Amino acid sequence: MKTTGLTLGKFAPFHKGHQYMIETAIREMDDVIIVIYDAPEVTGIPLNIRASWIRTLYPNVEVIEGVDGPSVTGDSSEIKKIQEDYISGLLKGRKITHFYSSEFYGDHMSQSLGALNREVDRARTVVPISGTLVRENVFLHKNYLSPVVYKDFVVNVVFLGAPFTGKTTLAKKLSEEYKTVWMPEYGREYWEQNQSDRRLTLDQLTEIAEGHLLQEDQQLYKANQYLFTDTSAITTYMFSLYYHNEVSDKLKLICILRYLKNMMTFFCLMEKEVNSLLQGEIILFSH
Repeated sequence: MKTTGLTLGKFAPFHKGHQYMIETAIREMDDVIIVIYDAPEVTGIPLNIRASWIRTLYPNVEVIEGVDGPSVTGDSSEIKKIQEDYISGLLKGRKITHFYSSEFYGDHMSQSLGALNREVDRARTVVPISGTLVRENVFLHKNYLSPVVYKDFVVNVVFLGAPFTGKTTLAKKLSEEYKTVWMPEYGREYWEQNQSDRRLTLDQLTEIAEGHLLQEDQQLYKANQYLFTDTSAITTYMFSLYYHNEVSDKLKLICILRYLKNMMTFFCLMEKEVNSLLQGEIILFSH
């Protein structure tokens, strides 16, 4: 008989205890379904972000986003019935053979589903962490978070501007001040090694953005609350427009997906540029 495991939660944030439970289910089941509740009363992390963590780490599991999930919790018969009816409505008659959890509700939810109650590390001995503890200080408990999750808690402070406007100096100095790490400009070294007649192709510009993104991800996991970054893929985007009057689809996607969240952007200008800006001769685009 085909086996299907179900687990649910807020996953706010998604930590290694959750991962241990899901990986147990994946090993034991043919199919795994994860229901994730919106829970705005518990966390400010958007539902789609939390769902994306799980989909990124476990692309073969089915993730159902409980946008209108009940916010009430507890072990009264009324609350249990509310939770059971909600999950039943989401599943629409699909057969669940095993219900996975590390909480008290595993017993009544599995009975409601006609499934085996599969408790995983309820005593928190394998992974001694809880969502409540992580929420108290994400940065203190970063070792219990996947890099995929942790990087969304770090504010990426990016400095843009022409050469010799102080971007590198600012990034290094602020990283020392805030006891964190900084991200050097990736494109400069690549340009020096690969340019031809002081030009790069569209594909090479995309490679710069991809390389920058890879190094940035590595630095984000090392960062303490802030990452100070010298230049970003947005600069590569602008160079592509300047030299080729077009941008590759992959470079566009990198800029859209990465730089629309959890980022602060500062423009470093020379004195002449500041004067032109004040006189309305320069228009800056930011978000």
